Amino acid sequence: MSNIKVVIFDDNDTLRDSITLLLGETKDLTLVGSYSHCLDVVQNLQDTQPDVVIMDIDMPGMNGIEGVKLIRKNCPSVQILMFTVFDDEEKVFAAVKSGAAGYILKNAEPSQLVQAIVEVYNGGAPMTPGIARKVLQQFQTFLPEEKTDYHLSNREKEVLALLVSGFSYKMISAKLDITYDTVRAHMKKIYEKLHVASMTEAVAKAINQNLL
Repeated sequence: MSNIKVVIFDDNDTLRDSITLLLGETKDLTLVGSYSHCLDVVQNLQDTQPDVVIMDIDMPGMNGIEGVKLIRKNCPSVQILMFTVFDDEEKVFAAVKSGAAGYILKNAEPSQLVQAIVEVYNGGAPMTPGIARKVLQQFQTFLPEEKTDYHLSNREKEVLALLVSGFSYKMISAKLDITYDTVRAHMKKIYEKLHVASMTEAVAKAINQNLL
């Protein structure tokens, strides 16, 4: 394993000192930056060129989740490990959605933090077990319903796609080189298959259920 360069953002001076000692005693890990806030996060990373960032959430001036967004936007190759006391769903998912690759609580053993740094560097997604459970539950909650197959023909899908794009019956007729009455016949079939009674309903259903 090559030497992993680490930067930490945390407003707790004692904790930063502890991590500095920990990494100093750990082979293949080097602390290249330690900061009490992330107001200058992009410049800090440009100066230190780290592989992994350890990021707290609650800091003065700018919270760590905003810091994560800036890192993702400006330094996309850097891996981010959240290291925080917060275990509520809102903070966890805000951090993961913003681009954090791992989420470890501060009550973790020092060896777990070291392992998490190595894991996130190697492309893993280390999480405190309770956090991992929350993430899984959230994904299960938001799993999309099974897509309904309305058995639209390819031509009916073409007509519906143009309708969604704002085309009138006359424009669809010209675009597909079919008669106006043929467009109306297709629309009648589309209404029947989608169980709708209007063009607005058909468009809304196509968009909401991602039919196209």
